[in-house]
Amino acid sequence: MPQLPTVAIIGRPNTGKSTLFNRLVGRRQAIVSEIPGTTRDHVAGVIEDAEVPYLLIDTGGMGGGTEDEKMEDDVHAQSLLAIEHADVILFTINSREELTASDFEVTDILRKRRRKHVPVLIVVTKCDNPEQMEMALPSYHELGIAEEIFPISAPHRIGTDELENAIAEELRKLHFEKDTRHETQETTTPRIALIGQPNVGKSSLINALMAEPDRLKSPKLVSDVPGTTRDATDTVIRREDKEFIFVDTAGLRKSAHSHAEELEGLSVLRTVQAIEHCDVAVLLLDAVKPVGKQDKRIARMAMEAGKGLILVVNKIDLLNTEKKAEKRTEIQTALMFCRFAPVLFCSAKTKEGLLKMFDLLEMVQRSRLRRISTAELHNWFGQAVQGGPMGSVASAKHITQAEDIPPTFVLFVKDPKKVQLSQLRFLDNRLRESFGFEGTPVRWITKRSAQTQYRSSFA
Repeated sequence: MPQLPTVAIIGRPNTGKSTLFNRLVGRRQAIVSEIPGTTRDHVAGVIEDAEVPYLLIDTGGMGGGTEDEKMEDDVHAQSLLAIEHADVILFTINSREELTASDFEVTDILRKRRRKHVPVLIVVTKCDNPEQMEMALPSYHELGIAEEIFPISAPHRIGTDELENAIAEELRKLHFEKDTRHETQETTTPRIALIGQPNVGKSSLINALMAEPDRLKSPKLVSDVPGTTRDATDTVIRREDKEFIFVDTAGLRKSAHSHAEELEGLSVLRTVQAIEHCDVAVLLLDAVKPVGKQDKRIARMAMEAGKGLILVVNKIDLLNTEKKAEKRTEIQTALMFCRFAPVLFCSAKTKEGLLKMFDLLEMVQRSRLRRISTAELHNWFGQAVQGGPMGSVASAKHITQAEDIPPTFVLFVKDPKKVQLSQLRFLDNRLRESFGFEGTPVRWITKRSAQTQYRSSFA
């Protein structure tokens, strides 16, 4: 698979970065707010239908402007990583305000920290007054950081087409292009992203899967494919005439001048990229360490991206039977929001339980692609709502499965606003009892006369 380029949106707080992100991605994914500093972490989406597909990253604001200094430091570090690893940078400036010290600070950072060949496009946001824009243009050119300036109003789609064309042109100049050579393979071969905290054993797991000891009928390394991230390679592994593309995101090593925070931030960036371009995410957990906030964060990222999810507990050779049971209970409690994900205990060192992963991968991929006929859904729905606390949902006249992946179900009701999350969760549980869908999130859309929609996704 060709490398997927990265486009990062950079700027001080409240310059319209998230609104621009939502417009380019085509769905409301980033949180949009008038409160500076709302976006703390990277939000990412793959722009697949662009002239040159790319991964778009929305970052938190740089240069201050919030009341949480500790948060600002974290956001600043995350944004620096995005700058240092982006292929194109969109620098947002608020047209309704004079240039601030923070704008000049961001300009200086871009000049010093981005790779020299990476182009910067200045995106002047909230441009509803063309005359005011003409007066401000000279000051933007004087920043000396970009040759091209794009006035836009993302909510009204003013100037965004021109910006998209410019992004495609810059990516082509960097020799990125749409590659269809592997489309057939990608539709039949699942892409598996190994994700998790640093030093949890991702590289060891890949090495174990590629090993060929006499006592195991082990998978065989077939080929190496250039990776979608700069510190990873995609490895095709074949087992019993079936192929799996593994993306090892573990190629992160702490250099002598690296700080732990930088390493963790880079890991997050790599994880975002891997998740966005995989079919199934394998979250590796350490058997001898408690499930942490970062583990929960990574699991939620995979779930919200609609990816299949398997929880793999590595290093179980260090646990006795009693400790294994305790660990399973801990995982089920800490990761309740993704209880649909199967849990596999294994050891990359002893290879115990390792080959069971392939059966789970096949099962999860089948679940993601599974379709239920409308007739079956109608029969199921009639039985599922009987005797349940379903309110107006019980009188729904139609339910069908959309074409989307992961499995997405559209429920036509009288008033979508009255549908409660608990009612959809009830339906979700009954659906899984009847049809399985192991290892994949399920999404629900409540709809009224094709006019009003509300989308929900949960475990």
